[in-house]
Amino acid sequence: MNKQITLKLIKSTIGCTDKQKATIKGLGLRKINHVRTLENTPAVRGMIKAMIQWVEIVK
Repeated sequence: MNKQITLKLIKSTIGCTDKQKATIKGLGLRKINHVRTLENTPAVRGMIKAMIQWVEIVK
């Protein structure tokens, strides 16, 4: 299992709820096409699962 996951924000957060925006901010993503590498933990995977329509896992 990889120890890190690379994410990319693919959709704007305009129109999201405050909770969804907080989750995107918690993942460390700011702008569209912003890429971030995070540790592969259950907490991070849960946030990714909740925001799957906004983020893309980059290989």
